[in-house]
Amino acid sequence: MAKQNRVLLVDDEVEFAEALAERMKARGLDVDTVDSGEGALEAAKDKDFHAIILDLSMPGMDGIETLKRLRAQNPDLQIIVLTGRATVQKGVEAMKLGAMDFLEKPADIKEIMEKIEKAKGKRNILMAKQFEQRMKDIMKKKGW
Repeated sequence: MAKQNRVLLVDDEVEFAEALAERMKARGLDVDTVDSGEGALEAAKDKDFHAIILDLSMPGMDGIETLKRLRAQNPDLQIIVLTGRATVQKGVEAMKLGAMDFLEKPADIKEIMEKIEKAKGKRNILMAKQFEQRMKDIMKKKGW
């Protein structure tokens, strides 16, 4: 049986995050929520996520800085940025920094689910390539 999609939802608007997380859980996702960039970095250290949905507008460490640090921590993370105060400029900046996609609040749950599936697919391809490379390295080292 396939594993549930694991998603990290990062948003300082706790009520919004909880409501969205409930809708996502009702669709079969395993969802963790945190309310800060620091919380996201900690969660991503301890757990493997198929996708991270990251609010760009947060107090303290904003979404752009969080995105940079998450990507530095693990360049394979699939990050979808979400904001209520979207600007094309911020969206473009996020994409250049490695976000895989961009959504505006209030995002349609169907669209969110599609983007999470896309993120899982990209992540699985990356994992398969890494596994293949490790196997080649082992075979080379063993002289096979």
